[in-house]
Amino acid sequence: MGVWELLLVGVVILLGLFGVLVPGVPGSWLVWAAVLWWALEDPRKLSWSVLVGATVALLLAQAARWALPPRRLRASGATPRMAAFAGFGALLGFVVLPVLGALPGFMGGIYLSERLRLGRHGEAVAALRTAMRSGGWSVLAELFACLLIMGAWVAAVLWG
Repeated sequence: MGVWELLLVGVVILLGLFGVLVPGVPGSWLVWAAVLWWALEDPRKLSWSVLVGATVALLLAQAARWALPPRRLRASGATPRMAAFAGFGALLGFVVLPVLGALPGFMGGIYLSERLRLGRHGEAVAALRTAMRSGGWSVLAELFACLLIMGAWVAAVLWG
């Protein structure tokens, strides 16, 4: 697989990551489809292993979403700005503290968004709790699975 094709797969994966944060967009399935495309174009044991791992991770994330309360983020006052802050925070946390950093990054992004909007610490913490109870955990589960898949794909491309 050429460099341009790998970059295109990476762009589709990033679009999928952003799609997780947008209601109605099948972001996790875009990430999976990009890894499938890469595995079909580069048929090695490593690429197929990453695809199998991606499939398992997404199935587990979907099971977690079904077990968690349904998403009612719009009703709780969540905004696209909050989703952008949460997604950027999760990505930054994932890079700074690999894998585990996504959780505090996601929650820190929501807190920062609400702190800037509301201006007070107590109100921002209350808004963070409301957002997480209203479906933030299911968004985080799906985003975390997609970040793991992206990390595995990047590792396989760079060191495979």
